[in-house]
Amino acid sequence: MLKIDPAVTTIVSAGVIAIAVGIGAGTWSSQSAQRSLISSSAHAQSTSAAHQWAASATGRVEPKYGEVRIASQTAGKIVEVLADTNDKVEAGDLLVRLDDAEIYAKLAAAAAEAGVRTREREEEPATGLALEREKATDAVADGERKVFAAREAFDAALRARKIAGSDDKDAAAKVEDARKVVEDAKTALTDARAKLAEVAAKPDMPLETRLESSLALARSDLSSAEIAIERTRIRAPSSGTVLNMLAKPGETAVPSPDSALVVFGDLSSLRLRAEVEERDAAKVRVGQKVVVKADAFPDREFTGTVTSISQSLGAPRIATRGPRRPNDVEVVEVMVDLDGHPPLFTGMRVDVFFKLDSSADASGASKTD
Repeated sequence: MLKIDPAVTTIVSAGVIAIAVGIGAGTWSSQSAQRSLISSSAHAQSTSAAHQWAASATGRVEPKYGEVRIASQTAGKIVEVLADTNDKVEAGDLLVRLDDAEIYAKLAAAAAEAGVRTREREEEPATGLALEREKATDAVADGERKVFAAREAFDAALRARKIAGSDDKDAAAKVEDARKVVEDAKTALTDARAKLAEVAAKPDMPLETRLESSLALARSDLSSAEIAIERTRIRAPSSGTVLNMLAKPGETAVPSPDSALVVFGDLSSLRLRAEVEERDAAKVRVGQKVVVKADAFPDREFTGTVTSISQSLGAPRIATRGPRRPNDVEVVEVMVDLDGHPPLFTGMRVDVFFKLDSSADASGASKTD
């Protein structure tokens, strides 16, 4: 039998082990280098993506001048609703009317009392400056009555148009004519009040007589009744759209901001109210371009421009997606005007990304330095 020298066996074994270790080390080194390359590539991609935006924030879509929630100025039963959701209305259009029967009774009594006091005053004719003041006072009172009557006629024309339908051109024309009468009456009243103030400021103006004071008091009660009736009318504050009609005939309205009867807004354009966290406040500027993304339109992006930045911090009011913000995080409110007419709904929550540009870079660098 062939005998193998133990020394040779030892040498061969050591060589085999060395070769195996070398191969293993080479494989591990190759894998380690590959992992390092992948990690570096991923980090570079992440860094590149992070530098596309100066900041991001959660925002909410609003009408052009914000959403207006209109509540009643007085308590009362809702007896008439003249507008529906999505109706386009003009400033001063009657939207909701509350029960006013009791106030009309007070109006009639006040008008009768004012008539009696007027006849009493006419029994003692005035002269000179007192007569000039009397005429100016009568002009103001007459102007107030004309404004009230013009509004009543305008509301009647609106009801007639609602009954006739929006396609009735004659009814629509009558509404516009009545609207012009109201505006003319308001202008005349403003001029009459200015004239009265001018006359009352003249030197050597005599004091009012007892009869003049009694008439002024009666007219004051009449004006109060007219104002009380007007407070039972919920009117459009400006031209815009009824976003949501919450009032229903038969319900009771209360004068509370939490009990709005109408949600109103101008949809001629849209804006965003974004909440930027305090740490990113210095990265946002007026005029900066933004990109807006909404879950309802996953394949579309909308653009806009920053128009204003609040100068004070506050607690966030818009709920964010994903992990909640810490309770001590404060935000700055940023307003953004959206470009064009995007198909977004008011109240919709969106993600706002503020573009990184040279101006923002320079601003950030100066803050850091």
